[in-house]
Amino acid sequence: MSQQLVQIDREHLKKLYAEEEALFLKNHPKCRDAFERAKNSLLDGVPMHWMKKWTGGHPLFVKQAKGGHFTDLDDVKFIDFCLGDTGSMTGHSPDVVVDFVSKQLNNGITYMLPNENAIWVGDDLKKRFGLPYWQVAVSATDANRFTLRIARHITKRPKILVFNYCYHGTVDEAFVTLADDGVTAECRATNIGPQTNPTNTTKVVEFNDVEALERALAPGDVAAVLCEPAMTNIGIVLPHQDF
Repeated sequence: MSQQLVQIDREHLKKLYAEEEALFLKNHPKCRDAFERAKNSLLDGVPMHWMKKWTGGHPLFVKQAKGGHFTDLDDVKFIDFCLGDTGSMTGHSPDVVVDFVSKQLNNGITYMLPNENAIWVGDDLKKRFGLPYWQVAVSATDANRFTLRIARHITKRPKILVFNYCYHGTVDEAFVTLADDGVTAECRATNIGPQTNPTNTTKVVEFNDVEALERALAPGDVAAVLCEPAMTNIGIVLPHQDF
């Protein structure tokens, strides 16, 4: 059975995109106004630069979030499929969390010292995941940095390995990509002011390429492999069964 290729009408696609963008702007005037006001003090009008990468010309500004929904400044209610990039997987502002956080606020929140709650968290993590010791990090980026330092210290190996166009926060070593030849590693074009060229510290291969991964690991100079269960930075790329 022959397959017939369907050619995408790019001009029609541009027309539809323009219509949707115009509708977005029409439905979110208060969010647009907030974005313009934010440019007076925030770089690119957002707290973090990636928040600007929003289809429609500007980001939504959230007024309230609860459970699996959030409402923007224009009182448009959305189902939230992002959930704080997994930080709110139990939903926004669960009552039990709000009640406990409110109670803790009265007892102080920035001691620079531990309290007994930290012991409970450590014991529970140990029980849940079977690892004997834990350390708290400020962010996923910090956790990756700690992990790479420990891995290099234990293995005495200098390199790390990542997959092409991965995302691991702002870990300097991870901003490396493959050149057009699919083999040569090079610094990402968006990597501004790197401390050192990441090709000196990092090997990079394509996700799902088992042979390339085996070749990269064969010399025995890789201390750690940073890997997502599924690639998420360039769309969703699922692992093959043999990967």
